[in-house]
Amino acid sequence: MRRVRIGVLASGGGTNLQAIIDACERGEIDGDVVVVISNVDDAFALERARKHSIPAFAFPHQGLTREQHEKDIMDCLDQHQVDLVILAGYLRMFTPVMIRKYAGRMMNTHPALLPSFGGKGMHGLNVHQAVLDYGCKVSGCTIHFVTEEVDGGQIILQKAVPVLEGDTAETLQERVLKEEHKLFPRAVQLFASGKLKIEGRRCRVLET
Repeated sequence: MRRVRIGVLASGGGTNLQAIIDACERGEIDGDVVVVISNVDDAFALERARKHSIPAFAFPHQGLTREQHEKDIMDCLDQHQVDLVILAGYLRMFTPVMIRKYAGRMMNTHPALLPSFGGKGMHGLNVHQAVLDYGCKVSGCTIHFVTEEVDGGQIILQKAVPVLEGDTAETLQERVLKEEHKLFPRAVQLFASGKLKIEGRRCRVLET
């Protein structure tokens, strides 16, 4: 079976990127990260890529239209013949043009159990603080396909974690992130092995 070519977009430290690179190198994913792209010149995700001899590019968005910025990214992904696009802490919204181009092959992670605590402004510590403020007893993470609805794409995998008495947004974030690092590579491997099937609102995980 042909190995899946993975392109990763990240704006920050890239811990989920690292989890996916490590899983590929351990043989847990039938694929390889072939390019890493950031919209931030000094994003540590780029350094992580270079340490593994993965081509890494920065495309700052300042002074560009959203369309031109996305064209630069899509051209780079196309040049590297990417099959699957991973958003690993990428903090830019996409136009419908890019979303439709990669429909069914662009994944994102969200640090809550969607559809709860998703949508505009729900990223980073904001999500975890909202969970705590609401008094939830569980939270978690969601790996989903990207659609034109923010955080509204088909859910691939979810993992719940307990919300503990005395939790802060930071401690809850740390607990959720540990599960993201396990869940995201699993979702990528399901894609690589052809076990995901989108049916309308749902994503089915096919039996082996």
